[in-house]
Amino acid sequence: MIEVSHCDFIYNQGKSQVKVYDDFNLTIERGESLVLIGPSGCGKSTLLYLLSGLLKPTVGKIKIFGESVKGTRQKTAFILQEYGLFPWLTVEQNVSLGLRVRHTVKRSYKPLVEEMIRKMGLGEVKHNFPSQLSGGQRQRVALARALTLQPDLLLMDEPLSALDALTRERLQGLLLEIWQEQKLTTVLVTHSIEEAVFLGSRILVLLDGRPTKVVGEITNPLVGKPGYRQTEEFFQKTSYVRSLLERGGLDESAR
Repeated sequence: MIEVSHCDFIYNQGKSQVKVYDDFNLTIERGESLVLIGPSGCGKSTLLYLLSGLLKPTVGKIKIFGESVKGTRQKTAFILQEYGLFPWLTVEQNVSLGLRVRHTVKRSYKPLVEEMIRKMGLGEVKHNFPSQLSGGQRQRVALARALTLQPDLLLMDEPLSALDALTRERLQGLLLEIWQEQKLTTVLVTHSIEEAVFLGSRILVLLDGRPTKVVGEITNPLVGKPGYRQTEEFFQKTSYVRSLLERGGLDESAR
């Protein structure tokens, strides 16, 4: 589905130039759940912005379904760590925002919005404002807004990092259900090793450096299987990812 070919990405820092990616190549299959993990500053979020079309590679090409990415596309949804909700809009208005921006007729999108609010368990708070919601509820609103656009590619930049452990696990389960039900292609950035192994059908381990280096690529065929988090295979995968990160000097706060 996605092909990143011989990409460089360079940005200016004062009078010098910083090369984040050098001759970087990556393919992502349709329906794959790819997770990027590595220390802060290693280029994970930059790759998401390149895939979304919000940034352009300095050299090289990125193609989705054979078409070059030259800007944002309607079938790509992007969820940020800060949720991106408008505080003056209700839950219902935030969820429908993308469709309204696209001038979709209300009678066409209203059933879709109502169904998505129901699926996300937000029915009782649909008239509330973001300030009246918990962190988990706000993240579900952001997810609902993205999914109402019926994307074929979902990009997520540490969407669960600000949540408490139990809420985070519940939303990890929700993300897994959505991926399995909708056969969505997803690319997730995280600092959590367990989250990477729980959600990624493939995991790329990146290390800080200029340029960024991929030091590990792990396939994860058991992702989504019932009880996977309690299996020996899950423990072995998390231990292996941790060993790759430790070799690269990942600091304790990012583990």
